[in-house]
Amino acid sequence: AAGGSGTVPGEGSGPPAPERVLFPPTFSVSEIKNKQRRHFMFLRWKQQQRKEKLALKKKRRKEREALGDKAPPKAIPKTIENQRVYDETTVDPNDEEVAFDEATDEFAPYFNRQTVPKILITTSDRPRGRTVRFCEQLATVIPNSHVYYRRGLALKRIIPQCIARDFTDLIVINEDRKIPNGLVLSHLPDGPTAHFRMSSVRLRKEIKRKGKEPTEHVPEVILNNFTTRLGHSIGRMFAALFPHDPQFIGRQVATFHNQRDYIFFRFHRYIFKSEKKVGIQELGPRFTLKLRSLQKGTFDSKFGEYEWIHKRREMDTSRRKFHL
Repeated sequence: AAGGSGTVPGEGSGPPAPERVLFPPTFSVSEIKNKQRRHFMFLRWKQQQRKEKLALKKKRRKEREALGDKAPPKAIPKTIENQRVYDETTVDPNDEEVAFDEATDEFAPYFNRQTVPKILITTSDRPRGRTVRFCEQLATVIPNSHVYYRRGLALKRIIPQCIARDFTDLIVINEDRKIPNGLVLSHLPDGPTAHFRMSSVRLRKEIKRKGKEPTEHVPEVILNNFTTRLGHSIGRMFAALFPHDPQFIGRQVATFHNQRDYIFFRFHRYIFKSEKKVGIQELGPRFTLKLRSLQKGTFDSKFGEYEWIHKRREMDTSRRKFHL
């Protein structure tokens, strides 16, 4: 029969046909009516995007290798962090006004080594098991801290008792539906008081590849990206929780890392593999804080004077505007 053994036009002769484009430039997944088909096509579209991105990356690397020293500098990717809107309250370390404020604020006795941190950790009324375990683990991170559980006692009655017993700070862990969701940090005896929303709480048993239990050595404290006047005050509050002169022999470090006004807390131990290589081992617990308000003086929900309150509709108009 004619054409029974014929060949497809173009097969076996000439250059290969160019690869067919999977999706047209104007392709829109939302136009597909069927839900399963829409999901399937979305996954294929994402796969094609990854392949194109990888191919472009390889092409640029080969071009840089071919140019050698004449290759142009690598482009800096645009992120929300490096496009941050400038804040006029950013702290200059050499500013005389900032130095004077630090020498006369409520934390000056601690930084002048006149006081030794003594922390009281308590909870909301009748805490549940997860909150209790979190407080116990937090007490192993902060040296010279003591855990007491409230039984209907108001904070206004707790604070005078703390001052009488020479406590320098009060930490209150609040919970909602058996999950820790808030933290109040009050510096004694004169304040200030900070209220944080707490999220992403992970206890030690919930952390993968965690290390052994922490030791009683005083940890090193690292404060990252607290650049504004408000962030500077919050950073000094966290620093005042830990004693001076960390015991480096314990190889433990507590980190408060501020990124986009979210404060990430991590507790690690250094693992020295050789003279040049070092790793870190997370000990836990871990959690994330978001500042809600900063109040002058000790805790007073009715008549307290607030230095700063987070107002979402007024302050969150730009994703590149940060306050800490």
